[in-house]
Amino acid sequence: MAHVHEIAAMRRAIAISAQGLGSTSPNPPVGCVILDSEGRTVGEGYHVRKGESHAEVNALTAAGKRAEGGTAIVTLEPCNHYGRTPPCREALINANVARVLIAVMDPTSRGEGGAALLRRAGVQVEQGFLKDEALLVLGTWQDSLNGGRPFITWIYEAGEDGKPDLNSAQGVAFGEVDSLRGSYDLVISQERGIEEGVPGGHGNGVFHLPNGALGNDADEILKVLGDTGARSILLSGAVDQFSRITFAGMIDRVISYLPRTSPSWSPGEDLDNVTAIPYGYRLTEVTRTASHVRLVGHRT
Repeated sequence: MAHVHEIAAMRRAIAISAQGLGSTSPNPPVGCVILDSEGRTVGEGYHVRKGESHAEVNALTAAGKRAEGGTAIVTLEPCNHYGRTPPCREALINANVARVLIAVMDPTSRGEGGAALLRRAGVQVEQGFLKDEALLVLGTWQDSLNGGRPFITWIYEAGEDGKPDLNSAQGVAFGEVDSLRGSYDLVISQERGIEEGVPGGHGNGVFHLPNGALGNDADEILKVLGDTGARSILLSGAVDQFSRITFAGMIDRVISYLPRTSPSWSPGEDLDNVTAIPYGYRLTEVTRTASHVRLVGHRT
């Protein structure tokens, strides 16, 4: 049975894990909080980038001996294999933690899985703890694994009819792109080409993709993008070469800015039917800004 302080610790782990968005791929952004045997926070950590220490190791390093007999609160099942770093389940066992609370189970776990080996070592394990909240950060990574391609969001300004405005300067949309870019691995726009979401955030060129490297076939585009190791991509404005992806239903989320219209307005005979978001998406959020209505849709 989880205690109030353990719920607070998991929400803290989720919050700090988001600091790894845009820089951990192809690894997931994970957070961990260590509570001592009295339930007090003694360490926390999150994963920054592939090849560097995982969240559990960073948290245990901060906690030191105070982790013994305590509880590890982690957003994703501790890994169970030797890669660039030792397995996190081994670090937790060696630290003599008594309990591990896991939000999301790792679909990429090797062998029996980290949770199973923790239990075998006598550690009490609870899984599915605040899973839905942890997926607010891990959901894009998980969707990318399930779909076998990067999760793609498209932000654009629409015309009065609700359709993407290819002639718009996209100023409002660019503002949101700049505020969201840190959560994505790649940002692609007609004006700026292909950029890392966090400029210089990876340091090893893992997402290097020369402009002009993409063809026009949707499957080819997604393969090239997926081969970079990117798990999430943000498309900005009127990106003509991605129209095939859009029409193929491969955009996972759209964010559309609909300009203010007259309270009594008709599209006229020269326009097709009006819309809010593209067909095949359901509205999940509607808010008003100073000059637009902001719509968010997810692929059905």
